[in-house]
Amino acid sequence: MPEPEHQKVILGSTSVYRHKLLSRLGIPFSVESPHVDESQLPGEQPAALAVRLAVAKAMAVAERFPESVVIGSDQVADLQGQALGKPGTHARAIVQLQQMRGKSVIFQTAVAVICLRTGFVQSDLAAVRVRFRDLNDMEIENYLRAEQPYDCAGSAKSEGLGIALLDAIESDDPTALIGLPLIRTCRMLRAAGIELLAPLRASV
Repeated sequence: MPEPEHQKVILGSTSVYRHKLLSRLGIPFSVESPHVDESQLPGEQPAALAVRLAVAKAMAVAERFPESVVIGSDQVADLQGQALGKPGTHARAIVQLQQMRGKSVIFQTAVAVICLRTGFVQSDLAAVRVRFRDLNDMEIENYLRAEQPYDCAGSAKSEGLGIALLDAIESDDPTALIGLPLIRTCRMLRAAGIELLAPLRASV
């Protein structure tokens, strides 16, 4: 039997990284693009930016699918109060990694879960502290040519070769650095009425 309409889960993101992470939970979900302006507001701190965008993404999709439980997420690299987003280009990625080498960076990863039918709205923030090695220019260039992480905030994929750029990672939600804090996501999905770890249904 199909699930009731209000139990449908939608990931309000076209990120392949978030799709892979949410797939780990083994629950059915669909994907919708939120079409949200991700520009930083004047004076807005990186953590506040991440939370605002996560909520805005979830809300944008929830308004189109009010019966569904919608997940929105956003990540901003916080370098001493400066927000670093997705570089988009090789040149910008070089600048980001040069700025971060030898320093600690906080990756602010926010998640929001919204269901307009029930009035459920929750958001949370997972802060991951990452210490970068004192990289030389050749290491930065070689890494970027190898992995091309231009769609990642902070220009590095910790789940890939990017781990070689780092000295340490401190986090209480280990998937947050990849793009979706699954511990917090699970907590909010359960609160929204989504059953996790459900018994397998026999196929008919």
